[in-house]
Amino acid sequence: MLRHSLIAFGIMFVAVSGTLAKKESAIPPSVAKQKQLALVRVNVTGQSYDYFRPWQKKAPFSKRALGAVLSKGRVLVTADLVANQNYVELERAESGEKTAANVQVIDYEANLALLEPTEKTFLDGITPLEISPDTVVGDRLAAWQLEPTGALLATEGLVTTVQMMPYPIDIGEFLTYRISIPMQYRENSYTVPLVKNNKLAGLLLRYDSRSQLLDAIPAPVITHFLKEAESQNYRGFPSAGFSFFPTRDPQLREFAGEKGKGGGVYITNVEAGTPAMKAGLQVGDVVTAIGNNEIDQNGNYVDRLFGKIEFTNLLTAHAYAGDVIPFHIQRNGKAMQLNMTLEHRDAKDYVSPPYYLDQPPRYYVLGGLIFQELSRQYLKEWGLNWQREAPQRLVYLDRFQSEFFPERNRRVVILSQVLPANSTIGYDDLAYLTVTKVNGKEIKSLDDLAQAVKQPIEGFIKIETEEDPKQIELDAAQVAAEAPELQENYGISSLQRLQ
Repeated sequence: MLRHSLIAFGIMFVAVSGTLAKKESAIPPSVAKQKQLALVRVNVTGQSYDYFRPWQKKAPFSKRALGAVLSKGRVLVTADLVANQNYVELERAESGEKTAANVQVIDYEANLALLEPTEKTFLDGITPLEISPDTVVGDRLAAWQLEPTGALLATEGLVTTVQMMPYPIDIGEFLTYRISIPMQYRENSYTVPLVKNNKLAGLLLRYDSRSQLLDAIPAPVITHFLKEAESQNYRGFPSAGFSFFPTRDPQLREFAGEKGKGGGVYITNVEAGTPAMKAGLQVGDVVTAIGNNEIDQNGNYVDRLFGKIEFTNLLTAHAYAGDVIPFHIQRNGKAMQLNMTLEHRDAKDYVSPPYYLDQPPRYYVLGGLIFQELSRQYLKEWGLNWQREAPQRLVYLDRFQSEFFPERNRRVVILSQVLPANSTIGYDDLAYLTVTKVNGKEIKSLDDLAQAVKQPIEGFIKIETEEDPKQIELDAAQVAAEAPELQENYGISSLQRLQ
């Protein structure tokens, strides 16, 4: 009998010990009883711009989300929540009290934004969330949502992967947590904080309900954003401006002059005017280390927290614009060091800007011909599958813009569509043509086009395009005479927007 009791006690002890050995819950017991959570509802109304009718906006939209209350009276949300917003409102969960809010800092590339209430005392009484910077694979995080009553709904999930992934704007890649979590839908789920031990560990980036996998903007990216936001002139995340390829292939390593089984990545492209070009990095170089971090043949380094992860994390979450980073390279078998001063590349510095938000698109209407500047924002009008659905030549120009236009200081002007009018008879089916010259003058922007059309040749405006029909001719006098009727027929408030 005594032996059976001891065995039972031993089994119970092992079971309890096993429970204690598991990862602790992400939801402290005190949270469920907390009356004033560090969460506020964020209600957004706005209107996106219509790139197919660039003189007007699309139908209004509304979004509801949750914001994480941080120190200094700030609320953290994702940038795509407040893109093209007209009005932002904060709502306290426990009382329903509301106030307007302003966007203090926004970074579309990192998909983060800071809001501040117009009523400075609105967040009084709410204890702000601290940041939890040490989440690793195997940790449990809780997704915080609110019921319509204001009650907390916390759903736990397991961090399965930490890796570099593209964010919505798709400029490079950023550190991302991937979490397996059965998250429930709530109307305020556009932005959802992810919490570990009552500290902010991340923000919802995207969620696939079928696979129950959630990608999150992690604490290191949030911390970088918040630190940079402290400065008066927010500079954004840095970029280097080069492309690379793994060196797993021994023949590639031999071709690059690398001896033995060394690691590193092979440089396939260096964009003009970027930090990489200024530092002297060349195509064919093999980057073997950044600072004290050696890079293996797959392009990974050993992070002290996450283990093996792609080396680009060193240039985004770890580094800041203005930092000087030592690059250790092999060039033709010879070891060298290059010191690279990182910079942030603004959207306006691209030939085809990767995003164009919170501002109206530029356009020029000439006798029914609509001219615009190529941008990824324009291409995204074709929907989520824009890379396949949009005109492929334009997608190609956007994708390989650094190769086509290494000088960078220009735009690609396109004839996007034709409005039926007397002056455009015979041109109705033309669309998506690349404009090269107008009246013999090279066109590198809509400003160039606006100036060139003022100087017709023998009474005609001659427009040259890369594609057929190669040349379009408009009667300058007829275009000017029909302009008021064109505006009235198509409801065009102004025939041009160049600002």
